[in-house]
Amino acid sequence: MVRALFIRATLGRALVLVKHVHMSVDAYGALTHPHSMSRDRVNTICATFPGADLSDPWGGGHDAWKVGGKMFASMGSATPGVSVKTDSVETAQMLIDAGVGSKAKYFHRSWINVPLDGDEEELRHRLTVSYDIVRSGLTKKLQNSLPPRETT
Repeated sequence: MVRALFIRATLGRALVLVKHVHMSVDAYGALTHPHSMSRDRVNTICATFPGADLSDPWGGGHDAWKVGGKMFASMGSATPGVSVKTDSVETAQMLIDAGVGSKAKYFHRSWINVPLDGDEEELRHRLTVSYDIVRSGLTKKLQNSLPPRETT
């Protein structure tokens, strides 16, 4: 087990995050995270959301997940991670400060980029929140035309 301690000064206060990471070695001798998220795993999660559609709007191997024609998740062909929407610029900055993600390039400041090799539950949560935010912003007629999302 590898234990990492991250400390970041925020507004004069020290924000301490402790993260336990269990690592293993792959066939080539490289360290790997046993629960590493991949594009396929993100696509599998997103495919479970009612009315979610996968497209490649810019070409070149981008995966863009949309509901009602509005994007809620995007993965570039070269950039690691998945970009997701948050409810506000302040929430995005808080998540960035906490180390959950980083600024999402080419997106509004309310979007963050979540690493694919992070905690699977956190990534699933971020995808779900992003989907719910975008879905709630659709017209009532469009929302009512979509199957209900099962909550757990």
